[in-house]
Amino acid sequence: MGDSAMWVAAFTGGTAVLASWVTNLGNVRAARVQAEASVQAQHRGRVRELRRAAYLELMQRAHETAELYWKVSDAFFQIPDPQQQLARLEELRIELREAYAPLMHSVRVVVLEGPAASADAAQAVQDAALKANQYLWHISRGDTDARDRFDAAEAAYRQCQARFVERARAATEAS
Repeated sequence: MGDSAMWVAAFTGGTAVLASWVTNLGNVRAARVQAEASVQAQHRGRVRELRRAAYLELMQRAHETAELYWKVSDAFFQIPDPQQQLARLEELRIELREAYAPLMHSVRVVVLEGPAASADAAQAVQDAALKANQYLWHISRGDTDARDRFDAAEAAYRQCQARFVERARAATEAS
C-alpha cells in the first residue's frame, strides 16, 4: 500500500504542477493579448486625433481662402471705379497668394494622414484654389472672360470644400 500511496502522491503532485503551469501559460497569453489590444486601441486613438487635427487645420485654411474669395466678389459690387477695383483685386490677389502656401501645407498633411478619400478631397480643394487664383490673375490682366471663369472656379472651390468636410467626417467616424 505504501508504494501505491507514493505513486498517487507523486501523480497528484505532478498533476498539480502541470495544471499550474498550464494555467500560468494561459494567463500569460491572455495578458499578452490584452496588452496588444490596448496598444492597438491607443494607436487607433492617436491616428484619429492626428487626422482630426489635420482635417481641422485644412478646414481653417480653406475657410480663410474662401473668405478672400468673398472679398473678391464684394470688390466687384462695392467698388464702382475700375482703377480702385483693380487695385483692391491686386491686394486680394497678394493675400490669396500668401494664403495658398499654408493651405498647400495643410493639404499635404491630410494626404499624409489619409485615408485616400480624404486625401483626394483635400487635393481637390488645393487644385480648385489654384484654378480660382489663376483666373483672378487673368482678371487683373484685363481678360474679359476671366470674371465668369473666376465665379465658376469659386463655386467649384466651395463644392470641393464641402466635399472635403463630408469625407473628413466619414473618415473620422470610421476610425
